[in-house]
Amino acid sequence: MADAVNIRKLEAELWESADLLRQGSKLTSNQYCMPVLGLIFLRYAYGRYKAAEKEILKDRPMRGGCVLPVEASDFKEKSALYLPKEAQYEYLVNLPEDIASSGLENYRGEPMGSLGEVVNNAMELIEEQEEQLQGILPKNYTDFTDELLAELLRIFNNKALDDIGGDVIGRIYEYFLNKFAKNVASDDGVFFTPKSLVKMIVNVLEPKSGILLDPACGSGGMFVQTGDFVNHAGMRANNTMTFYGQEKVAYNAQLCLMNMAVHGLTGRIKSGDEANTFYHDAHNLNGKCDYVMANPPFNVDKVKAESAEAADRLPFGMPAINKNKEVSNANYLWISYFYSYLNDHGRAGFVMPSSATDSSRKDKDIREALIKTGHVDVMISVANNFFYTKSLPCTLWFFDKRKSEELQDKVLFIDARNYYTVVDRTLNEWSDWQLKNLNAIVWLYRGETDEYRELISDYYTALESDDDFASIKDALEKKIQDKQKEAKEAVEAAKRKEKKVVQAKFDEEIAALDEKLTIAKEAIWLTEKFGEGIYADIPGLCKVADRKTILEEKGASLTPGAYVGVAPEEDDGVDFTERMKEIHQELLKLQKESNELMETILKDMEEMGV
Repeated sequence: MADAVNIRKLEAELWESADLLRQGSKLTSNQYCMPVLGLIFLRYAYGRYKAAEKEILKDRPMRGGCVLPVEASDFKEKSALYLPKEAQYEYLVNLPEDIASSGLENYRGEPMGSLGEVVNNAMELIEEQEEQLQGILPKNYTDFTDELLAELLRIFNNKALDDIGGDVIGRIYEYFLNKFAKNVASDDGVFFTPKSLVKMIVNVLEPKSGILLDPACGSGGMFVQTGDFVNHAGMRANNTMTFYGQEKVAYNAQLCLMNMAVHGLTGRIKSGDEANTFYHDAHNLNGKCDYVMANPPFNVDKVKAESAEAADRLPFGMPAINKNKEVSNANYLWISYFYSYLNDHGRAGFVMPSSATDSSRKDKDIREALIKTGHVDVMISVANNFFYTKSLPCTLWFFDKRKSEELQDKVLFIDARNYYTVVDRTLNEWSDWQLKNLNAIVWLYRGETDEYRELISDYYTALESDDDFASIKDALEKKIQDKQKEAKEAVEAAKRKEKKVVQAKFDEEIAALDEKLTIAKEAIWLTEKFGEGIYADIPGLCKVADRKTILEEKGASLTPGAYVGVAPEEDDGVDFTERMKEIHQELLKLQKESNELMETILKDMEEMGV
C-alpha cells in the first residue's frame, strides 16, 4: 500500500523537475515532449533489459567452461529490447562532462562532440536492433544544451524507481504521456484515452488470441493494455495476438510504436493519408478481426460521403448526408466500421460521445439495425471529466458476435456516472477495484460466477482478513482514528526539528490504512448488491433489457439511464426540520464567536497604535 503512495509522489516529483527544466529552456511543449518521452523510453528499456538479462543468465548454458554470451534473440524471448552498450542508460548517465575531448565515436565511426550527439547515437543503435522502430525514435537531442540533457538523464535515473520495483518506469512513461497530452493537445490534436477507460474495454472484451485492430490507435493504449491482460493470463501477447493500427497523425503513430516497444510488443501501424479510416481499410481487415478497440475522434464533420461509401464497410447504410455530399457527424460511420471489421465470432469495444446513444434520423435507423442483430452486448455510461483534455461525458459500447444463445436477445446497461474516484478538480477515473466491480457486473450477466468468487477472494487477500467486510471496515476506521490520535501526541512530544519527520512517518501509515479502508468499502459496494454472485437489476446502476423493450418501448435508445432508472434515496434517519433548527443555532453561535474575535483583534490593534 505504501508503494502506491510513493509512486504517486515520485510521478509528481519527476514531472515537476522535468517541466521546470523546460520552462527554463527556449523549448515549447511540443519540441520538448518527444525527446523527454524518448529518455523515459531509454530508461524503461534499460530496466527491462537488466531484468531480462538476469533471467537469461540464470540458466545460461556453458561451453568450454564459459557462459555463452547473450544475444538479441534472447531478449526478444523475454519481451525486452536488446541494448548495445552505447544505448544503455547507465552508460549515458556516467559519461564524462567533456564529450568533445573524450574521443567518442558514433556507430558509423564518426567523432561525437556533444551529449546530444551521443543520445542520438543511442537512439540510432536501438533502431538498428528493432525493425518496427526504424525512423521512429526522437533524434533531435542536439537541440538541447549538454547541461539540460545531462540534468534530464539524471532526473530519470532516480534510484527510487528501482527501490519501488515493479513496472514503475512503464507507469511513469504513461504518466508523462498523459501530462504532455494536456500541454500539447491544443497544438496538434494529440488525444489520449484515459487508462481506466482502456482497461474497462479490455476487461470486458477479454482478448486472448487473434487479430486486434485499433483503427484510431493514437498512442497505442489499447495495445499496451491488451498486452498486459494477455501476459497476466499466463501467455505471451506477441505469440497469441497480432496487433494492427491505423493513425492519421504521424506524430501519434510514432508515440504508439514507442509505447508498444517499451512494453515489449510488436505491431503493424500505418499512418498518414493511407491510414485515414474514413476512406481506407489500410490492412485489408474488413470482416477478419477477432477484436476491435478504439477511441475515435468524436463528432467529426465534412467526411466525403462518396469516398466513405466506396470504402465498403457500411453494413447498415450511410448516415445522413448534407447538401455538400458530406457526412456532417461521423459517429455512426465509426460505429458501422467497428461492426464491419469483426469476423463471425468477433468482439468490439469503443468510446463514443453520450449523444450517440440517442441520436435521430439515419443514425437511429442504423442503431435499430444494429440492435436487431443481437450483437449489441453491453453499454456503459461514463461521467464527466474522465478525459485529460476534454470534460464531456461518454459511453462505452460493446458488440459481441459470440454471445451465448440465452443472451442473444439481451443487452446489459450500466450507468456508472455516479461511480468513480476523484483525482483532482478536473479529472475523474475508475480505481483498479472499481474497474473490477464494474467488470463483475458483466461477469454475472454472462453467468461467469467463478470470476466473481475469485474477485471476492482477492478482496479478502488484499484486506488480510477473513472477517465480513463490514467488520473489517469498522476495524480499519478505528485503527485510523487511533493512529491519528497517536500521531498528534507523538508530534507534540517530539523535538521541534523532528516534528516533520515524525508526522511524515504517521502520514504514511495512515495513508496505507486509508487505502485498505477504500478497498473494504468497494468490497461492501459489490457484495451488498450481488451477494454470493447472482446477477440482479440494481436501480440506478444496471439493468438487462430485451430487444423488444429496446426497440418498441424505448425507441431504439441505447442510453443506460433510460433503463436503469434512479437509485432510491437512503433514509438516513435524520429529521430535516429538527436538523435545520440545529444548523441555525450553530450558525448563530459561530456568528457570535466571530464578532467577539473581531472585537478582540480591533482592541489589540488599538493598543498597538495601528
